Amino acid sequence: MHRPGQPSTPPVAPTAPTTRLRPVDLARLCGVSTQQIRNYEEAGVLPPVPRTGSGYRVFGDAHRRALLTYRALSKGYGAVAATRIMRTVHEGDVPGALALVDAAHAALHTERVSLRATSAALETLAGEPPEDDVPDTDLLIGEVAALLGVRTSTLRVWEAAGLLSPRREPGTGYRHYTPEEVRDARFVLALRRNHYLLDDVRPVLESLRNEGSTEALHTAVTTRHTTLTARTAAMLEGAGHLHTYLTPDAAQG
Repeated sequence: MHRPGQPSTPPVAPTAPTTRLRPVDLARLCGVSTQQIRNYEEAGVLPPVPRTGSGYRVFGDAHRRALLTYRALSKGYGAVAATRIMRTVHEGDVPGALALVDAAHAALHTERVSLRATSAALETLAGEPPEDDVPDTDLLIGEVAALLGVRTSTLRVWEAAGLLSPRREPGTGYRHYTPEEVRDARFVLALRRNHYLLDDVRPVLESLRNEGSTEALHTAVTTRHTTLTARTAAMLEGAGHLHTYLTPDAAQG
């Protein structure tokens, strides 16, 4: 029994649709091959497809709407998630499909929070003095500690946390810090002074290593912000298509 506020049962193709569509008609609708239409059917992107007595597929308007909904979802959620959402709908589990939508939005929110944290960390690092005194040769742990004004035990804690990984000298086990390691240690120190937890420092440091510099990372963060904004808009559009697909009567009214 349908309860108020709960999405209605998803539409499926009637046994004798008033609008008959050939596979090629659906294919042309989205600019894909007829084989891709069959793939969508097998993946559950489309609702069950009835067949004629001779075995020909009979597509209808429900399949057209399903295909358009899937294509809209794919733009924001990606093809894999969109397929899972549509398949779950056509399996009769609308709450499960909506839970997949929620999970995708939650993951995007987590990514956005992480990006804001990285942006804030970059602002902190921008206020640091230039690294003119970084040597161009390896340093021992005592030399790095003296350069940064910290205890050697602090450097060992950062190493144990996975933030630094100095090379160990065979035989003696002495730690050798490359200029890149010294730079990373400076970043860690700057963020720690601004009350960043070690777990908060790690993703920022990894991003810096991947991009190579604070300037490159700043550019990457700006680009990522733009990408996330566009993806959010696409997800909203896709969710709107999904809502219309789940409530065809409301759309017609």
